[in-house]
Amino acid sequence: MRTAYTADQIRGAEHALMARLPEGTLMQRAATGLAAVCADLLGRVYGKRVVLLVGSGDNGGDALYAGERLARRGAWVGAVLAGSKTHEAGLAAFRQAGGRVVERDALERADLIVDGLVGIGASGALREPYRALVEEANAARGPIVAVDVPSGVDASSGRVEGPAVRARVTVTMGAYKTGLLVDPGAEHAGTVELVDIGLGAHLPDPDVAALTGGDVDLLLPRPGNESDKYRRGVLGVAAGSDLFTGAAVLAVGGALRAGAGMVRYAGPGAPVAQVRAHWPEAVVTELERPSIDDVGRVQAWVLGPGLGTGEWAHEVAAQVLASSVPVLIDADALTLVARDRGLLLRRSAPVLITPHAGELARLIRADRDAIEAARLEHARRAAAELGVTVLLKGSTTVVAEESRPVRVNVTGTSWLATGGTGDVLAGVAGALLAQGLSCYDAASCGAFLHGLAGRRAAEGAPLTAADVATAVPEAIRAVTGGGRSS
Repeated sequence: MRTAYTADQIRGAEHALMARLPEGTLMQRAATGLAAVCADLLGRVYGKRVVLLVGSGDNGGDALYAGERLARRGAWVGAVLAGSKTHEAGLAAFRQAGGRVVERDALERADLIVDGLVGIGASGALREPYRALVEEANAARGPIVAVDVPSGVDASSGRVEGPAVRARVTVTMGAYKTGLLVDPGAEHAGTVELVDIGLGAHLPDPDVAALTGGDVDLLLPRPGNESDKYRRGVLGVAAGSDLFTGAAVLAVGGALRAGAGMVRYAGPGAPVAQVRAHWPEAVVTELERPSIDDVGRVQAWVLGPGLGTGEWAHEVAAQVLASSVPVLIDADALTLVARDRGLLLRRSAPVLITPHAGELARLIRADRDAIEAARLEHARRAAAELGVTVLLKGSTTVVAEESRPVRVNVTGTSWLATGGTGDVLAGVAGALLAQGLSCYDAASCGAFLHGLAGRRAAEGAPLTAADVATAVPEAIRAVTGGGRSS
């Protein structure tokens, strides 16, 4: 499992470790790792032009010492000193190795730019001259390597207020920072390389975590010799309407592909016909009136994709939410709950909600743009305020549950931003709920498998939601059979 930490957590661990080591040891470890990554990116170091952007903090010192090492290997290395002060020992070592102090126009000719402007303690928008330097570096031809975190990215949240470095690679020291895993910060970080400087024993419980394929492999339920369709999990799906028939088809398909032993679908006539045509494996109940009494026993429900938001849908939602089994609430059911929060707050059984930013905004009376800018903060708030597990969909999918580290999903592709893929995700996560996973694990594993299925379905080209559902078994095989995916 990949774990990440806030700036305060990292600083606490660094202080504890530095008290046991000679002064400067951590900076030398960091500089050695940084120089190695820069050398790999350059390919041939000798004769290459490297420009360091050096701020006042310790990451400016890391950059100078890394520049010293590159200069000793024959690179031309210049440093733009942008801070009000400069790490004196680092600058002296840099100059002794042949490095030189240069003006900002050197960026135009650089083969590689090292961003050592601001470190993990910075927050808010960059000030001058850092702001202008970041814009010039982003416009230059050379790739950028960020030291610890790209300048302009909040290390603890991933927030970006104004210009920020767009790195090819971010070399982060000691442990991953939360802001490197969560958009918009993750988008600016590029590939993240971790340099071990010995913090491990001093780190607290993580702020966020990201499952790997191996973690999902351990969590996924598997049928045994004694299994039958009932023991493998029976999922109820209340979805679809005369207007939105496809949502029901996709949710049922996602559930079947994710290993539910049985899917019981309940809905009105039009989607019933479509589900029967597409999925003869499903047990279908046509609801001539809004009553789920005849559906049969289930171990979990998926509620909401394409259900509509009228009185009929409200009554179905009320009955499903009155049950004693876990319920995944998605799409139209989120709108119903936002209008009548009593439907949700009266429940004592587990609830998993799967909103996008707009739906979450309605649920917790927040601004959508504010949620997009601070996804972790608002997912945590919703989990605590509503007493549920939150799977917040978007460019970074996060899973929040009160008193647990937020889980960040690292699979997926921008091609998943197309209609119906959320319905498939609801079916996949719902199937895992029915098979006995907790809301926290079902959401995390469901998002991982859904994202991996999206990658495999797309392979760099457009996809449809049905393609994603079809690729779910392949995604499961990737993490349980022929290899790991992370």
